[in-house]
Amino acid sequence: MSGPLVVVGDALLDIDVEGTAERLCPEAPVPVVDVGREWQRPGGAGLAALLAARSAAEVVLVTAIGADESGARLASLLESEVELCTLPLDGETPCKTRIRAAQQSVARLDRGGGRASRRALDDRTVSVLRDAGAILVADYGRGVADHPQIRELLAEAATRVPVVWDPHPRGGAPVPGARLVTPNDSEAVKFTGATGEPAELAEALRDKWNAHAVAVTLGSKGAVLASPEGVRRVPIPNSAKVAASLRPDTCGAGDRFASAATAALFEGADLSAAVATAVESAARFVAAGAATAVSQPVDEIEPEPVSDALEFAERVRRRGGRLVATGGCFDLLHPGHVSLLRHARSLGDALIVCVNSDASVRRLKGPTRPVVPAADRVRVLAALESVDAVAVFDESSPAALLEKIRPDVWVKGGDYAGTELPEAGVVRAHGGEIVLVPFVDGYSTTRLLEGVSHG
Repeated sequence: MSGPLVVVGDALLDIDVEGTAERLCPEAPVPVVDVGREWQRPGGAGLAALLAARSAAEVVLVTAIGADESGARLASLLESEVELCTLPLDGETPCKTRIRAAQQSVARLDRGGGRASRRALDDRTVSVLRDAGAILVADYGRGVADHPQIRELLAEAATRVPVVWDPHPRGGAPVPGARLVTPNDSEAVKFTGATGEPAELAEALRDKWNAHAVAVTLGSKGAVLASPEGVRRVPIPNSAKVAASLRPDTCGAGDRFASAATAALFEGADLSAAVATAVESAARFVAAGAATAVSQPVDEIEPEPVSDALEFAERVRRRGGRLVATGGCFDLLHPGHVSLLRHARSLGDALIVCVNSDASVRRLKGPTRPVVPAADRVRVLAALESVDAVAVFDESSPAALLEKIRPDVWVKGGDYAGTELPEAGVVRAHGGEIVLVPFVDGYSTTRLLEGVSHG
């Protein structure tokens, strides 16, 4: 049995500060950004590992993280998705903060210049690299991929398993024998020290690095693959091209390309198929919002909506009102959801919606869900006229939350007919009734996403 997919490289903490810019600073001709929200996510090799976990069941990240606030935040963002194997970091954890307004970057603030320590690897790190079923090197030039002992282990691994190397101008050269190296077009120019067509650059780099293959990525034009079978262009499929072209932010597209290619090779795909998969995956990733789609609100604290909803439920009970509740993921709100919520609200005097947290949705629906993070799902639901309050729960079933809310009516869609709901006992124990609302044919989040996936 093959080992896990292992990602090796420099992890960063990425923060997006989003706001509006409608005036210039009086002291200098620069925009004034009124901050609205802050988002955070793993960056660098951390993002590559997070994306690899969408395609592979077991992912281990070998990286260096500092013992500081940024490091703690970075580790907490990663630990629920991938297994961490950390090296010591000399200095502070790198953190990059983008200031954005109207979906455009205004400035970027970098802090934390830590680099991976050159100390000898521990036994666990050595074992992880020796047992890997495939390896992605996400080099961000901060010392992990340049560690002498790691390079030795990567060179040995390249003789046994697929090693994909996403290089960085400030990092070292890929180890000889890498199955695939994935520079973008501007990096290819820097690495060769010459200008030319992407096909010429890909062939030159394949010879220079003694790599099995090199794929030069070209953004909206796909990629050029140089391999033992020759050179070929790999375009973006039309179904993905149109959607991707509508998104100006491509942050993380290279990580998505490299992680998708590695996962495909890990699963046994041949090189051409793996690169084609990577091109399409990167395009769809950009179309879905790029790295911003995997970000989490910095200030998201899920118990607060629960507290508000409980206080609201008490007020309804005190005035003798009939309290209705319903629940679900509510990912990609569609007409079926709206119909359910309107019907539910008509059954009483107030409606509380119980929403699965992001972690709960992932357990129920898989690693690619939710598409919309909990904070945004709550905001959209709360804006609907039929909804009076929203509460987020982290368990797979809302039973524990319903124990506190104690609704008079619990509403679910008609697709649950014939099944015993896990929360039914709690609802009935408090004198509540369960109502199944007719299901609206033709609408489901899963079906909508499948339609997007198939163009």
